[in-house]
Amino acid sequence: MKFGVVIFPGSNCDQDCVHVLKDVLGQGVVTLWHQETSLKGVKCVVLPGGFSYGDYLRTGAIARFSPIMQSIGAFAKDGGVVIGICNGFQILLEAGLLPGAMMRNAGLRFICRFVTLRVERTETPFTNRFRQGQVIRLPIAHNEGNYVAEPEALKAIRQRGQVLFRYCDANGELTDDSNPNGSTDAIAGITNTAGNVMGLMPHPERASEPALGSVDGRLLFESLIEAHAHA
Repeated sequence: MKFGVVIFPGSNCDQDCVHVLKDVLGQGVVTLWHQETSLKGVKCVVLPGGFSYGDYLRTGAIARFSPIMQSIGAFAKDGGVVIGICNGFQILLEAGLLPGAMMRNAGLRFICRFVTLRVERTETPFTNRFRQGQVIRLPIAHNEGNYVAEPEALKAIRQRGQVLFRYCDANGELTDDSNPNGSTDAIAGITNTAGNVMGLMPHPERASEPALGSVDGRLLFESLIEAHAHA
């Protein structure tokens, strides 16, 4: 499977994603510079974490206007698979490819640590290798990870089953203490209505090798590869 990892000025998790996809999982990978318009025939676009354009104005607000984002928008509209991780999630929200918005963490502090998540759905290209209700460990590293949405939008997101991951405790329970940033409904990851675009605040690429303390993130990338193999 051929992946394309987008690089914006300020991206700092792009090579992490390239390493996991290429060296750990043995997949084809190309990098896509923000000023390019060609997606080079990739089957999945990855928007990595970091601080695109220095997070000036608002996280993801400037990156959404990059030439590459017009191509990604068209790619997604045609059913192409797109995943945004951390800052990539923020960019997808700003670009209107996912519903809702990100605000500063409830504690108004940057958070960098492992969190536990509950897998809400498994019949998607992003989660088919997980188990329903599985509790996994992934790291977060963000200052604006507080997911919010208008009441009607949130109602639709719930009804359509667009939430794929929620912050939880070790037993899979949703508690205030296990929600690190105050996200509405403990939302950590969602898809669009078509199910081909996903945003996730925790970093699966930083939990794909034993040396990093967890391999749970590898299942997400393996899910994408599995879905492509059976497409």
